[in-house]
Amino acid sequence: MSDFVPWLYTHYIKPQIDAAPRGDYSYPMDALGNILRPSERGELDKTLEFTAIQAFILGLRTGKGLAELQ
Repeated sequence: MSDFVPWLYTHYIKPQIDAAPRGDYSYPMDALGNILRPSERGELDKTLEFTAIQAFILGLRTGKGLAELQ
């Protein structure tokens, strides 16, 4: 599964995040992106990738657990 998850992030999770309405989060996200140097931006992108993957996996685990309760 470890090889599949980065592919899934690139082709499914990230496009979903990018397409999501940002609402009140738009300004802070843009401001952070604008003040970071390119190397720092890359580190932020990897951090966001890790966080999104972990949240996705948690959702799968939670969903599986909820299905067992029914």
